[in-house]
Amino acid sequence: MTYGAGWFAAKQAGAAEIVDAKPYAVGSIQATYAKYPNAAHILPAMGYGERQVKELEETINATPADVVVEGTPINLTRIISVNKPIANVTYELEEIDPGVIEEMVTKVLGG
Repeated sequence: MTYGAGWFAAKQAGAAEIVDAKPYAVGSIQATYAKYPNAAHILPAMGYGERQVKELEETINATPADVVVEGTPINLTRIISVNKPIANVTYELEEIDPGVIEEMVTKVLGG
């Protein structure tokens, strides 16, 4: 994903700058950037296992930002402790072509 809900919300709110977290990334977060270079404008999380949560926390704490705009489906403040505020963004999915997502999921699941 090149941009996420948090990125768009920060831009809409008039953020002066979107801080690049790549130089501060550790472990699996750093590996995700290497594997998915299109994720350069966001702080990716590819799962919420204990190790990645710790690495996400370390990356956020090391990144020089005033606030984190979170666009994940979970509330990160419930699982990490960071040294800056986290603003949670919510969003909803609206299918442009109804049935396309269901068709794709069914196809992947072999149904």
